[in-house]
Amino acid sequence: MDELAGVDETVLTDDDVRLWATRAGSGEPVVLCHGGPGLWDTLADLAGLLVAGATVYRWDQRGAGRSQHTGPYSVERSLADLDAVRAHFGLERMALLGHSWGAQLALEYALRHPDRVSRLVYVSGTGIDHASSWRERHGLLERELLGDRVARWEFLDKRGAARTADEDREFCVLQWSTDFTGSTGSTGSTNRGRQEALAQAERMATPWYGVNFACNAAINAETKRIVGTAELRARCEALAVPTLIVDGAADPRPRDAVDSLETALPAVSRVSLPGAGHLPWVEDPHGFRRAVGTFLASHVSRGTA
Repeated sequence: MDELAGVDETVLTDDDVRLWATRAGSGEPVVLCHGGPGLWDTLADLAGLLVAGATVYRWDQRGAGRSQHTGPYSVERSLADLDAVRAHFGLERMALLGHSWGAQLALEYALRHPDRVSRLVYVSGTGIDHASSWRERHGLLERELLGDRVARWEFLDKRGAARTADEDREFCVLQWSTDFTGSTGSTGSTNRGRQEALAQAERMATPWYGVNFACNAAINAETKRIVGTAELRARCEALAVPTLIVDGAADPRPRDAVDSLETALPAVSRVSLPGAGHLPWVEDPHGFRRAVGTFLASHVSRGTA
């Protein structure tokens, strides 16, 4: 998209790690936090929906994509890196939009630094209860949605670190295909839907930078120790930052997992987009832009930016 053309920038963290970042658009600052962990920024299409009314900042988290592949990999380090992006662009306050793991990162940053966050958009996260409340259901549905490709996915899964680079990509494309609905409105529920979902996953994996599985494992393990605690819920109950939760109703990660966060936050609204999966802006771009754009604009008009 021409409106996303911008100059790549290098953010230098306080431990001298180089992070790729870019910005586009004009208006109030919105910093995007992509999913993973261990992935690169896949939010260019999402940014394109917002640039008409905001300056949108994207970055690759450390260890992945165009950023330096250097540890340590931890929640604490990820928060410091996000703050380095903020400081690099000279932002006193910013809206944060996080997707999947990035939603958890954005939430934790807002909890730590509410004075630096004007508003929070929490997209396709999994709430603040322990993963045991939803992980098994997600795994069962994931295998169902893979259909006749489940045997190949299981074979690649078992190969683990022995996979080649091409097999890593194939494994991820198969897994990511369960996050899309195709044109069926129910995640890959027909053969046509699965084919379309697979094509969407191929697009997400292009260009391919490779997944940092060590980063993924380290941060996921740490996150599991944080969620589901009374302390986390109490911190969320005290968060005054206006928050919008956005779900794709057909996300294979059970959406009731997010109820825990919705009931904890004092200044929250929630939008569920029918027929959309884990990446709702892909399958309902108009609904996503309307929901997020309206939320961001309304809080600017109230003087919270």
